[in-house]
Amino acid sequence: MDALEIGTLEVPGARLYFEVRGTGPLLLLIAGGGLDAAVFGRLAAVLATDHRVITYDPRGNSRSLLDGPPEDQKVEVHTDDACRLLNHLAAADERAHVFGSCSGALVALELVLRHQGRVRSVIAHEPPAMALLPDAEKHLAFFEDAHEAFLREGVAPALRKLRPAFGGHRAPALPEAQDNNAFFLAHIIRPTTRFVPDLTALAAAADRIVMAGGRDSRTHLIHRPAAVLAEWLGRGLAEFPGGHTGYAQYPAEFAQRLVELLPAATAPAPSPLQG
Repeated sequence: MDALEIGTLEVPGARLYFEVRGTGPLLLLIAGGGLDAAVFGRLAAVLATDHRVITYDPRGNSRSLLDGPPEDQKVEVHTDDACRLLNHLAAADERAHVFGSCSGALVALELVLRHQGRVRSVIAHEPPAMALLPDAEKHLAFFEDAHEAFLREGVAPALRKLRPAFGGHRAPALPEAQDNNAFFLAHIIRPTTRFVPDLTALAAAADRIVMAGGRDSRTHLIHRPAAVLAEWLGRGLAEFPGGHTGYAQYPAEFAQRLVELLPAATAPAPSPLQG
């Protein structure tokens, strides 16, 4: 299904590229790392049969250009970007279901805390919150080493350094509008793996949050923070087809599972409206 709407939105410090498909309940998909809206193309087409699906390139990736020079990215800034996009595309009293993967999952979790009046539910798929792990120091050093490898040797050696976090495998070829690996390694990997969500605030919003991970990545480092957060929230960890990027490899099955989980993560609207 072709995008019904393509546009850009000016936000402080950047210009966000977005796509909108379908009609029905609002569903925002947030890509992680160096990925962009293209990675959700097939998933969004399936979901758009009964949802109005928003996808976008996070600032600094592909078609979402920065106004100034590249800099380390902040989860909080990306969260405000997502809220501004919803404010632009949704009715004043309309709330969205939100799915985020990898660093996009961190943005989704922050969105339900900082702009709760815009959010019906959040499904957070394998957020890379390594600082939450009991052996956090070792894993943060691992990602720091990959960052330093990028600075010394370039993209390919740094990506090879990252393979153990994903089960030792080479990253699968994914649809993307542009290769953003250099930006990811320079400005995303360190701040996102070090980001610590407000656990107390998340617990208070637990009835609107589903923590999720891939069936094929259960033994991978990238999966572990989702399991820790699910335990903290007192909820089970929802399993999706595939691994860390199962949404791109198994779009129909992934969409079915996502829609199944939405009712379990939907709570009554907060009052008064916030965000």
